[in-house]
Amino acid sequence: MEDMKLGVVESKFADIIWRDEPIPSGELVKICEVELNWKKPTTYTVLRKLCERGIFKNEGGTVTSLISREEFYAMQSEKFVEETFEGSLPAFIAAFTKRKQLTKSEIEELKKLIENCEEA
Repeated sequence: MEDMKLGVVESKFADIIWRDEPIPSGELVKICEVELNWKKPTTYTVLRKLCERGIFKNEGGTVTSLISREEFYAMQSEKFVEETFEGSLPAFIAAFTKRKQLTKSEIEELKKLIENCEEA
């Protein structure tokens, strides 16, 4: 699972699978034709690549995920903070809030997350 980045189009494709799984590969082709304007070979090529990366599997004509959408994006977030802010979540939040003011609701949500981490 070394190359876990997804481009914009790959993300849309992955979201279709996460939304509809388990999904027969033939049904996935039909959905991609409508939602992404893809031909059958394109769907199977992108699916094969994402299966090779360890994100999905196509077994017996049924496509399922090997990691959940939430797990995938959690891994992406961790990697981003690690690479960009030397693993410092406070440094990330400081940078984020320089340009975007947090709402009272967001601040309360962050406080609750921190409190839950302290209890664990």
